[in-house]
Amino acid sequence: MAPSIGQCAVGAALAWLVAKDVLHHGRPFFAPIAVIICIGVGLGRRLRRMGEMVVGVSLGVGVSDLLVSWIGSGAWQITFVVALAMTAAVLLDNGQLIVAQSGSSGVLVATLLPPSGTGGLDRMADAAVGGVVGLAMVALLPVNPATLVARHAAGMFDALVDVLRRIADALDEGPDESADRGPTGRGSDDKGPADKGPADEALEAARATHASVEEFKQAVATSREIATISPLHRSRRSRLDGYERAAVPLDHAFRNLRVLARRVVAATGRPGVPPPWLPGALRELADAVPTLREDLARGRDPERARQAILAAARRQEAERGGVSAGVRVGQFP
Repeated sequence: MAPSIGQCAVGAALAWLVAKDVLHHGRPFFAPIAVIICIGVGLGRRLRRMGEMVVGVSLGVGVSDLLVSWIGSGAWQITFVVALAMTAAVLLDNGQLIVAQSGSSGVLVATLLPPSGTGGLDRMADAAVGGVVGLAMVALLPVNPATLVARHAAGMFDALVDVLRRIADALDEGPDESADRGPTGRGSDDKGPADKGPADEALEAARATHASVEEFKQAVATSREIATISPLHRSRRSRLDGYERAAVPLDHAFRNLRVLARRVVAATGRPGVPPPWLPGALRELADAVPTLREDLARGRDPERARQAILAAARRQEAERGGVSAGVRVGQFP
């Protein structure tokens, strides 16, 4: 987050100077605002953000300048200006940023900055200046894309190892004979947090992985964009290829793990012993994850991890017992 804050701070000052001293605009507040919106402090597609921001400001300023010059300023005028500006933005593109910028720009012009002369065109130019400066900050003061994606991948891989081991431990412990669970995996008795068994904890951990997977996918997209924009990091594009190829399979693996964890919870207290090899195979997968993480971080073909994962997956050929056990085998990542 610190590099993005630095980019926003430096870029906002530069955009103000360019708009004020080069374009000679009196109050170019849209320029630094555009930089902050374009860069942001989180992950995301900055090129799209910049485009939506510039178009949104232009629509809002253009529509509001035109209307306020005819109908003046006031409460009902603000209602009309905002509604028309946001409607035009929705018809053009239903992105949240473009719609929000159209409405907020319309409010600013209708309340604080009544139109005068070429004020509308100046504000549009300020937004464009801010967008360009924002992209320049990303290109010239970039976050290392390889470091960014590796940091988010580390959290995701840690979560993957944790869930695999939790499910294996729950399978080793076996069913809780005192539990009476329905098909959803929820017991008939009210249980507090202290009464949760290993299977319930594994399911909670599996469900919590969704955020880390989404953050990883966003980090991959953002890192690719940085490597494309910045000439300083174009050499790192090849290292990002492995992460891009792994993103969808890893997403599928986490989805399967969540299904597997649900089946383990649902099987608690029911007949149908899981295959005896399944816990060990899950732990083998967990042991292979650090190898995959290292290969991707170094930009290598993950052949070692692939072989370890395939060896564990071949255990599916073992005997299957019961419907629930069969489903658990089918969800083996």
